[in-house]
Amino acid sequence: MEGVPQDCPGAGSAQAGRGSSCQGCPNQRLCASGAGAAPDPAVEEIREKMKAVRHRILVLSGKGGVGKSTFSAHLAHGLAEDEDTQVALLDVDICGPSIPKIMGLEGEQVHQSGSGWSPVFLADNLGVMSVGFLLSSPDDAVIWRGPKKNGMIKQFLRDVDWGDVDFLIVDTPPGTSDEHLSLVQYLAAAGINGAVLITTPQEVALQDVRREISFCRKVRLPILGVVENMTGFVCPKCKKESQIFPPTTGGAEAMCQALGIPLLGRVPLDPLIGKSCDRGQSFLTEAPDSPATAAYRAVIQRIRESCRQHRPEGAPGPNS
Repeated sequence: MEGVPQDCPGAGSAQAGRGSSCQGCPNQRLCASGAGAAPDPAVEEIREKMKAVRHRILVLSGKGGVGKSTFSAHLAHGLAEDEDTQVALLDVDICGPSIPKIMGLEGEQVHQSGSGWSPVFLADNLGVMSVGFLLSSPDDAVIWRGPKKNGMIKQFLRDVDWGDVDFLIVDTPPGTSDEHLSLVQYLAAAGINGAVLITTPQEVALQDVRREISFCRKVRLPILGVVENMTGFVCPKCKKESQIFPPTTGGAEAMCQALGIPLLGRVPLDPLIGKSCDRGQSFLTEAPDSPATAAYRAVIQRIRESCRQHRPEGAPGPNS
């Protein structure tokens, strides 16, 4: 795999960042800075906190603009349509927290209780947490170095009082940065069902997804599958289908076949998706007859089934 050290010791190894195979790795300095250090006590605290969470899903993208946060939001909406399913959506895209806007929760604030931070609830069974709730204005820039970002991620995982949760969906920043390493490190002991990778059909996006796949394999993060967004557009008037982003190398389907990764589904373009996000509403209920809604629902069902088959060790027994 391109860019992956053949004998990567792993981010948690005492040789992380120090071995000969680490030379040239973009995360070498970060891994080396933590190698041999005393275990972070927050790891055990987070493991205890996560005992009340049955399934943990990371949503990743190799680059921005492919619809990752939109998918995270609608995955949460879709799962929460079952009133017996408790869903938590955690936005750790520290510098680009778009989840409050997409979920219609701009202006909401986080409250502190004796058991930790209380998430903002969109419904009785759908809670949301984002750094966007901590900013004085949606236009405020978050200008933080890596350690402060990682500290915020630690606080989100350790101090948010979600209660008993069936699905925790984590919307991550684009790329493979130290935030992603922190998430994997802090959640490793608790277990992660896996990652859902979001892409668009063109090769410039797929190239970055391949790097994301390399990252997942390097840190031993299971991959639930890939979702291809913006797959074609059917004109609502003439019904003619157009390829807005032509899949010059075969799109996500060819990539998944070559790399042995499940393709969870392909979601076509629909202008109402963007409008629904701007209004903070669920596209699934706003446009129930759209082909994109059908595609979303099929993907969500596949993720639910995959989580049932790959439940992390130590998680509560399944009831969803």
